[in-house]
Amino acid sequence: MPDILAQALAVPGLGWLVFGAAVGGMVRGFSGFGTAMVFLPIAAQFIPPAWAILCLIAMDIIGPLPVLRRTARQANLRDLALLTVFAALSVPLGVWLLTVIAPETYRLALCGLTIGLVVCLVGGLRYSGKPTGAMVGLTGAASGVSGGLAGLPGPPVVLLYMASSLPVAQVRANAMLFLFIVDFLMLAALWAAGAFALTPMLLGAMLAIPNTLGILLGQAIFDPGRAGVYRGVAYGVIMASAVMGLPFWDQ
Repeated sequence: MPDILAQALAVPGLGWLVFGAAVGGMVRGFSGFGTAMVFLPIAAQFIPPAWAILCLIAMDIIGPLPVLRRTARQANLRDLALLTVFAALSVPLGVWLLTVIAPETYRLALCGLTIGLVVCLVGGLRYSGKPTGAMVGLTGAASGVSGGLAGLPGPPVVLLYMASSLPVAQVRANAMLFLFIVDFLMLAALWAAGAFALTPMLLGAMLAIPNTLGILLGQAIFDPGRAGVYRGVAYGVIMASAVMGLPFWDQ
């Protein structure tokens, strides 16, 4: 364990990882999503793709724990079950793709997917009715693939829910609980693919501290009556993180 702890503390860009964990947590606290879309573009600049995702998983499992009980009371359990079942079927495909692509390709896919999501949301390209069971299931499958490949199960769910007729609190609860559940699905798939490692898990557990503080802060400042303001802030932070994470800046 001392060796693993030393390796975790010696990773490059540790200060940036702490910053990404805290800001990602705050965005998730007031929007229900966003940790991965803020943290991963930053982490991918310093650590390998599988490590970045394992670090996120450990952080994401611990970070939301203080608010899960209250969040569960606001969720639509039918939609949550459909999302989970179809994501479980598709996560292994995404993880397999992750194990065969180059780190630069991973960063391009990660940042491109994140930027594309923000552009779609700002441009109004999203579903605006009440989601049907088939739509929710297909969204869960798409989330499983994007989660396994890029560590981003959130974008398909966000595109489906953000302009739906469901109450803001219910949308936020469904997104937060689904992302929490998918973390375990991704962890199992990475283990089965032989991509599991203890060092990034320990690093993620340590980063859960600033992440949890960020979530609690986001929850404290969340006001359903000003949902538009929070969405704007979330989009801006996510876009900035994704643009900063593009590999072109390495040149």
